[in-house]
Amino acid sequence: MSFVEKRVAYFQSAGKQNTDALLEFVKGYVEREGIKDIVVASTTGETGAKAAKIFKGYNVVVVTHCFGFQKPGENELKEELKTEILQNGAKIFTGTHALSSAERAIRKDFGTIAPLELIAHTLRLMGEGTKVCVEITLMAADAGLIPVDRDIVAIAGTGRGADTALRIKPANTGRFFDLRIREVIAKPSNF
Repeated sequence: MSFVEKRVAYFQSAGKQNTDALLEFVKGYVEREGIKDIVVASTTGETGAKAAKIFKGYNVVVVTHCFGFQKPGENELKEELKTEILQNGAKIFTGTHALSSAERAIRKDFGTIAPLELIAHTLRLMGEGTKVCVEITLMAADAGLIPVDRDIVAIAGTGRGADTALRIKPANTGRFFDLRIREVIAKPSNF
């Protein structure tokens, strides 16, 4: 039997307080593994700006909430952080969430759950960050911002900040079941 032994970081609790340690841990991982593409979830742009700076020179894609996520017609991404992200060479993608889209409206208005939200809830068994990592990978792949023929690292969190990182073989949303979570790099252990 053959296997590879690797380090995984397990945070004692989920949350924003893990962001800096996670980004540094992932930096070492991508250097060792030769990963060139990093997808990062960021609502206000704070985590995205930190990642864009730490991973400068990589293909960094910062995925934000869509317009209207909290308030109709508004985006939560702060302009000064957007500027910082772009100045460090990262890209920003803002679009419909791959694992909720119009199904969230159906649930809210009709009180029923549809397949995408069921998939999202299943992924949350490994933590909110796991669900978000898969979702932002799909979104970035659909936008053509990451390749689908080599592994990437996705970074997300629980609420704000970052506490989860996964190595993923991406797929476009239309080929969702071709996506593979190859490795857990870091996650909270209280999930």
